[in-house]
Amino acid sequence: MKYNSVTEANEAVVEKIVNSAPFLIDVVPAKEKIAVLNEGKVLLHAGPPIKWEDMTGPMQGSCVGAGLFEGWADTEEEVRSMLENGEVRFIPCHHVNAVGPMGGITSANMPVFVVENRSEGNEAYCIMNEGIGKVLRFGAYSEEVINRLHWMKDVLGPAIGQALKLTEDGLNLNVMIAKAITMGDEFHQRNIAASLIFLKEISPYIVQLDMSEKDKKDVIQFLADTDQFFLNIAMATSKAVMDGARTIQEGTVVTAMCRNGKDFGIRISGMGDEWFTAPVNTPQGLFFTGYSQEDANPDIGDSAITETFGVGGMAMIAAPGVTRFVGAGGFQDALKTSEEMSEICMGQNSNFTIPTWDFQGACLGIDARKVVETGIEPVINTGIAHKEAGVGQVGAGTVRAPKECFEKALEAYATKLGLI
Repeated sequence: MKYNSVTEANEAVVEKIVNSAPFLIDVVPAKEKIAVLNEGKVLLHAGPPIKWEDMTGPMQGSCVGAGLFEGWADTEEEVRSMLENGEVRFIPCHHVNAVGPMGGITSANMPVFVVENRSEGNEAYCIMNEGIGKVLRFGAYSEEVINRLHWMKDVLGPAIGQALKLTEDGLNLNVMIAKAITMGDEFHQRNIAASLIFLKEISPYIVQLDMSEKDKKDVIQFLADTDQFFLNIAMATSKAVMDGARTIQEGTVVTAMCRNGKDFGIRISGMGDEWFTAPVNTPQGLFFTGYSQEDANPDIGDSAITETFGVGGMAMIAAPGVTRFVGAGGFQDALKTSEEMSEICMGQNSNFTIPTWDFQGACLGIDARKVVETGIEPVINTGIAHKEAGVGQVGAGTVRAPKECFEKALEAYATKLGLI
């Protein structure tokens, strides 16, 4: 279909976002859905394309951990040698319908959520949340981390996958998100309500499974303890919805934002798969005891797909409780942030109304034109990783998407349209 204007094309893109129908339908080993992971030593990573030597400490640490988890070698030194010698192929998660938090490292046998967007018939995938403390996504790869990954592969993933098969239709994620946003979640740094809703929905099926009582207890306890468990589901949801919307390859709606510790990358609807990058910023925020801004790694992860979907930092007003955690002030600051973000969006998503915003909908459709015109850069809520591999998360904060990405995207689209 041909559109008469950029705005008309953008309206068609955001209509697909509003009409999306994401369902959580399964948890399976990544290699069952992502064929390239069966082709030898392959790792998926967060952000636009990057080489091993350009990765920051946490992403490199995640790669080491993935190699140990997959059994490529027995020691850190042996895995590092493989990575440095070019024996491992790196592919962005986004290139294979996936997203990954922080380092984003995804390997063949890691269990992934499968989200189906039934309005468009497409799927998206994301690894499962490991909980807090020493975790792979922040670059840790100790024995504790690897053992947890094996438990997730052998127990947690299969349990949730089998439980989902007992549901009639999978779990309707629009309904879960709509509920949780009224309960104080913004789906990037605060997922407490959504994680509890997920636990409420899945527990009756878990208790029916043919598995040991200990495994059932451990799974339910892990879900009860992991406040951010729903984040990875929200990421896969956002990816499925935005990939469905970008089947319209016209307009200037931002369909992906991500970062790899070196570059921040965006895609816009009118330019399909092409990345537009600029040097990434370093998050500013609050730090755990013993750490400071000097320890912070440059921004990293695919989790900014949530902001692309209109939640996360875009919906700060939905979760004023999270503003202190990310060092963003109080209620008035949260209100100011969401009001500012609405200036660079096409409209508001009536599916996700926010009580603390007088029941206005969450932001809908970042328009690259408005980012450049206003100079307002999208704000992202994010965890902060230590710049050294193996240390893990040291705080949480906010970061801005660099305007240069949006300028490059608009220039490319204008060239495509023959305007320059």
